[in-house]
Amino acid sequence: MEFSLNKRQKMIRKITREFAEEHIAPVVEESDQNSQLDPKVFEMMKEMKYFGTCIPQEYGGAGLQDDTISFCIVTEEIGRVDASWSITTGVHCSVCAYPIYRFGTDEQKERFLVDLAMGEKLGAFALTEANAGSDAGGVQLTATKDGDEYILNGSKIFATNGGIAETLLVVTSTGQKGRRKELTIFIVDTNTPGYSVGVKEDKLGVRASNTSELVFQDVRVPEENILGKVGQGFRLGMQILDYGRILMAAQCVGLGQACLEASIKYANERVQFGQPIGRFQGVQWKIADMATAVESSRLLTYKAAYKCDIGEDFGHDSAMAKLVASEAGMQAAHDAVQIHGGYGLMKAYDVERYFRDAKMAEIYEGTSEIQRMVIANHLLRKGA
Repeated sequence: MEFSLNKRQKMIRKITREFAEEHIAPVVEESDQNSQLDPKVFEMMKEMKYFGTCIPQEYGGAGLQDDTISFCIVTEEIGRVDASWSITTGVHCSVCAYPIYRFGTDEQKERFLVDLAMGEKLGAFALTEANAGSDAGGVQLTATKDGDEYILNGSKIFATNGGIAETLLVVTSTGQKGRRKELTIFIVDTNTPGYSVGVKEDKLGVRASNTSELVFQDVRVPEENILGKVGQGFRLGMQILDYGRILMAAQCVGLGQACLEASIKYANERVQFGQPIGRFQGVQWKIADMATAVESSRLLTYKAAYKCDIGEDFGHDSAMAKLVASEAGMQAAHDAVQIHGGYGLMKAYDVERYFRDAKMAEIYEGTSEIQRMVIANHLLRKGA
């Protein structure tokens, strides 16, 4: 098994780190305070093709559709500087653009994918509702057939990118199949009459990332906008989330790395009792545990990405990666604040923001409890 990165992957890490430190880092604090992404950074991200990382060049993307490890590196390095930008691009790519590339028709790719890959339009995945969160099968937003169109009615909540997205993948209920709802995914242009953005959420963390309610009132969508086939929504939705969790894990790895680096720097500089606090065993152990957890998360994430690229089943691997990386990121942020002491509670220090961002990661893209269910169900079906 090969553990080292190839030359291209190392170059991608170097370029993305330099970009994030030069262009994103200077505006992170302002973006967090304003709960809004910087439009100048948005334009630069488009030029760097970060909105088309996992899309082939023929559709305007960066051509890394078969190199998910490189996609993880990009997400990780952006997440090391700003979790908000990392989740914005990660969600856009992994659960909107990539599913259209993988499951969409040629006509759908021509109509929607090029603009998404080039960053001309932002994408979102709309699944969660007031009564359908972890229970994805509880979707109540309906899609009723009317001739060669479907009429969508209902609402979604907590949609990442939702308030600024122009292309949506919307999970709907198209009927009943036995005791279970029949779910279908539609590609929806947000310019469609009847669609509107509801409440923009005021969040604990990843504040610059837009999270909004989406409202559908008699929204007419042509039948050719169905992703896959009618009734395939649940299966496709789970596959989409499997892929998305790899990138959310990568974002958490980047966040954990940021916590580690900030803690090492502070431990070497902060002097108490006549010596740097990094010489005290209590601080050393925290840093050692932090480094071990972050590297373990990175390895699990890259393993899931590798299995994805070689065509093996990776659903339980991505669940493991997301579980371990998000909880490691939260623990790293907790310890980073503790190492910084009183300063760790102040907005002048990045670890205060890391702590808020890290908690979010244990919830979105499937809670830690859901990840444990996914992992256990896979193991129990597989047997000893």
